[in-house]
Amino acid sequence: MAEIKELILTIVRPLVNHPESLKIEIEESNDYLEYQLTVHTDDIGRVIGKQGRVAKAIRTIVYSVRVNGPKKVRLNIVE
Repeated sequence: MAEIKELILTIVRPLVNHPESLKIEIEESNDYLEYQLTVHTDDIGRVIGKQGRVAKAIRTIVYSVRVNGPKKVRLNIVE
């Protein structure tokens, strides 16, 4: 789980103006490992991108990481 968290931070840090505001919380359910990425309000547009293209690209990379067990990874971007 720490590897996925570091992967997300490595991808998102260069995109934002306030990297100190980045926070990731992990919520585990029966089917998912949900990563809640919190960004500064000024940076939300940079992370989501036009028509959600940047967010989609980030999710594609994160979802391609294999996780032990039957759980899937899910990334939510929170303001």
